[in-house]
Amino acid sequence: MTASHQDQTMMARALTLAAKGRYTTTPNPNVGCVITSGNTIIGEGYHAFPGEPHAEVHALKAAGDNAKGATAYVTLEPCSHHGRTPPCCDALIAAQVSRVVCAMQDPNPQVAGRGIARLKAAGVEVAVGLMAEQAKALNPGFIKRMKTGMPYVQLKLAGSLDGRTALANGESQWITGAAARADVQRWRAQASAILSTSETVLADNPSLNVRSTQLPDDVQNAYPKADLRQPTRVILDRYNRTSPDATVYQLSGPVIRVVDQPSDHLWPEQVSEWIMPGAGLAEILQVLAKHNMNTVWVEAGATLAGALLTDALVDELIVYQAPVLMGADSRPLLALEGYQTMSALTRFHFDEITPVGEDIRMRATLSEHASKASLQPLNRQK
Repeated sequence: MTASHQDQTMMARALTLAAKGRYTTTPNPNVGCVITSGNTIIGEGYHAFPGEPHAEVHALKAAGDNAKGATAYVTLEPCSHHGRTPPCCDALIAAQVSRVVCAMQDPNPQVAGRGIARLKAAGVEVAVGLMAEQAKALNPGFIKRMKTGMPYVQLKLAGSLDGRTALANGESQWITGAAARADVQRWRAQASAILSTSETVLADNPSLNVRSTQLPDDVQNAYPKADLRQPTRVILDRYNRTSPDATVYQLSGPVIRVVDQPSDHLWPEQVSEWIMPGAGLAEILQVLAKHNMNTVWVEAGATLAGALLTDALVDELIVYQAPVLMGADSRPLLALEGYQTMSALTRFHFDEITPVGEDIRMRATLSEHASKASLQPLNRQK
């Protein structure tokens, strides 16, 4: 679409507002809205918590009667259905706005375009597509879940310059520095679920939760401790190897144990068991998506990391690399079978390389030409 400088400025403001909800809105998308009269902002808002008013409602309330004849800039198509809140497209129509600029359509195939159609039918001018890529970047998990029925999977890895995660004796704390560990807290806080394994629980006794005291200052300032949402921790424990006294089960916040058969232990009330005998990783992720989990953050050992990559279930790698060398006897970052030709290698695209304290953080996604077939090593036995 052809956009004026004001359109771009106001949509950029709406995107900034939308990002304020990234720690709290799940399973709903991050959405921002700005309402203008001429060159003046008369109302703005963002969606902060599921079940509470959407961005458009907040912005309309601020604009009041001045919304008549105004332009609304929204980062996602206004909803057209009754959920826990009424349709936002109806609220915009009732306020008699004259124009709505949407960054993107709703990705849900059952509702995509309906809000836009309803606005147009009511005589509202609608434009779609302004800063669409930026809007998509705000909600990768929601978009993927709506389109594919699978969550967006972020695999976190942390290792040395020579790709190692622990010494031969198992010692691993700490490879990366305090700044990198605080940065991990930021990513955890945005996830719907944190996925790990019984192996990691037994080896490290981790908390796998969001700790407000370790969050970077900007997150602590924006989200007081009382507002912090704990992602659901999901522990793959097929053979019931873990016990209720593990730290991950003792802390507040929901925990799901995925097992082949029920455990004989008495678990804390926040811990539930999913009985899924023989379930593969894709099936487990699909069930997580059915439970409205948009983004799954994976913190586990080399085995699960390698399996997720082999099965082409990883959307994004987030790798922290420390400026240390650990040597050949140390544990590797990934458990991957070897390749026999260079053409078969799994290739990623670096999206970001950022210093974090003394370490670096690398974000990478699969190259466009990479496919699930390319992730199967040629020497794998069928």
